Amino acid sequence: MTSVELSGKVALVTGASRGIGYGVAEALVARGDRVCITGRNEDTLKEAVERLGADRAMYVVGKAHDEQHQATAVERTMETFGRVDFLVNNAGTNPVFGPIADLDLNVARKVFETNVISALGFAQRTWHAWQKDNGGAIVNIASIAGLAPSPFIGAYGVSKAAMINLTVQLAHEFAPKVRVNAIAPAVVKTKFAQALYEGREAEAAAAYPLGRLGVPSDIGGAAAFLTSEQSDWVTGQTLVVDGGIFLNAGVA
Repeated sequence: MTSVELSGKVALVTGASRGIGYGVAEALVARGDRVCITGRNEDTLKEAVERLGADRAMYVVGKAHDEQHQATAVERTMETFGRVDFLVNNAGTNPVFGPIADLDLNVARKVFETNVISALGFAQRTWHAWQKDNGGAIVNIASIAGLAPSPFIGAYGVSKAAMINLTVQLAHEFAPKVRVNAIAPAVVKTKFAQALYEGREAEAAAAYPLGRLGVPSDIGGAAAFLTSEQSDWVTGQTLVVDGGIFLNAGVA
């Protein structure tokens, strides 16, 4: 991977020690970008950087909703690589499963702090550190849960709906220098989503017209497109990457 010629571009990818975030970082490094990845577990971040290539990747450990962590991640990216062209907001949480009518409001606050407020915080910081003068792109990893009812993960769905709206707000305000788009995946095979398919993957996949669940590289490819010159006239959009599951809407 590290034999690819450097593109000169730099990305900050949050929540990227594994799963979708790592898939995004891997896709960007594969095309020649350098990346800073963040996450809460230093051991898994170290392992991820080793796989990506220590000459192309670095990490900053911390919690996404911690404002000091946000500042440190952007500052260290600038110090190490001298720029931050792309931000991919992938860090997220879903600590509860059950009806929203019984949801502990403190849990709801935690979901919003991690899934929405942190994305805004990182966007503000990359904007002021580099993008407002030099341009770039932001990709927010939302979810199809933000586009339709999401039984038993309602707080997560509401937070992802907010993230989709945050995307259009930032796209409007940051234009023309910075493009801002979102990706709304369906179920992707990651540890984060394991409860949605573990022990019943074939059954879960059968509902998808394309016959399988997503994998991190599916989202990595979409993020690579939305941070490339091929998408230079695309902003404020939510790209649904769902294996066709929405084609089943309204089908008895």
